Amino acid sequence: MSTEIKVPAVGESISSGIISIWHHKNGDYVRTGEPLFTLETDKVSTEIPAPASGVVRIAAEADTEVKIGEVVGSIEEAPEPQAAPAAPASAPAPVAATPAPVAQPAVPVTPTPSPAAPTPAPTPVPVAPTAPVQLEPGERKVTRKRLSPLRRKISTQLVAAQRNAAILTTFNECDMGAVMRFRSDVQEGFVARHGVKLGFMSFFIKAVVEALRAVPQLNSRLDGDELVTNHFYDIGVAVGTERGLIVPVVRDADRKTLAELEHDLAYYAKKARDGAITIEDLQGGVFTVSNGGVYGSLMSTPILNPPQSGILGMHKIQERPVVSNGQIVIRPMMYLALSYDHRVVDGKEAVTFLIRVKEAIENPLGLFMGDIK
Repeated sequence: MSTEIKVPAVGESISSGIISIWHHKNGDYVRTGEPLFTLETDKVSTEIPAPASGVVRIAAEADTEVKIGEVVGSIEEAPEPQAAPAAPASAPAPVAATPAPVAQPAVPVTPTPSPAAPTPAPTPVPVAPTAPVQLEPGERKVTRKRLSPLRRKISTQLVAAQRNAAILTTFNECDMGAVMRFRSDVQEGFVARHGVKLGFMSFFIKAVVEALRAVPQLNSRLDGDELVTNHFYDIGVAVGTERGLIVPVVRDADRKTLAELEHDLAYYAKKARDGAITIEDLQGGVFTVSNGGVYGSLMSTPILNPPQSGILGMHKIQERPVVSNGQIVIRPMMYLALSYDHRVVDGKEAVTFLIRVKEAIENPLGLFMGDIK
């Protein structure tokens, strides 16, 4: 008896995908529910489980585009292979008579150097360099690779965002010293109580929520000739993966403590690494926060995530000279960038929003102390 392997429906409006990898080879035995292959679509990558137990017969190779419902192989019913029996223990060899001890020459003991004594560095093991690609004189080598559905979707959406919205970016900077001290002071107890580290992203999510409350235009979007204002705070957090940028959404961020936000962020980070993000994880955000600083970016102009009207770009924390109370001092500073749809948000509102974020980060005690429980 044989069971067909069909490409299952993985979400609304998804009609096809690419088999990025088979987790079993042709002829392997697979058990029901084990990951069989990964289907990469224009929204997510999903591991497809085996529908039955048996021997895998692959009909569509990896890197093949397939349609929802298409048969890509089969599983032939077969008994599960048994592990090879262990070899019987051999009879113990006769113990030879112990020879008389032979006198050994004395070995001088090398004294262990004290910590202060210089210790020579170990000799590095030479590593063979990677051989460069050999090209004939004048040869210009190129490679071609079809874009994945996710990358095609990202490309289309970025171009559409630039074409369909009046995107403008405004900048400010914030002193990260206070929030860094706050985070350092509570970190040990926070980890002990909540089992997760306190990062910077949760602070910025909370600051964004406060700013959205003060400037609701940033929590609005255009729908034809109507302006739709959201009265909830589902914040998207841009996450870079090997397959491309995705934006999972932290739900009801206004009702969550810093610890709850950190658990959400850790949960999504793990799902992104495992390629287990679902369409539901990506839907419904009202505003996006993107942290290019983790890659070393000092400043950028982030692109809107349609149909949202705003996105906040965080950047690298860098010590810079600034003037404080008439004195030049060195402070850990971060540039902030707010890109917004100028059709919905005026410049005054955008600047007000960014200043609210800055004030929340520079004065964390009043806003965040109640979240440390």
